Amino acid sequence: MPEEKRQSTQDGASPRGSVKFEVHGAEVLEKQVKQSGNSGRIYLPPNWVGKRVKIVRLD
Repeated sequence: MPEEKRQSTQDGASPRGSVKFEVHGAEVLEKQVKQSGNSGRIYLPPNWVGKRVKIVRLD
C-alpha cells in the first residue's frame, strides 16, 4: 500500500489541524517521547525489533 505524504509546517503540524488516520495492526502502545541528545526517543518491546511500525503524534 503506498504511503501518503502530507504537507506540514515547520513545527510538524498539519496545516489543516487535526487529521484522522485508520491503521490496522497487531498491537498498539501509547508512550511519551523522552529527550535523547538533540532528538527524541521511544523505547519499544524487544520482540518488536525488525518489525514495521508507524508513529502518530497525538498532540
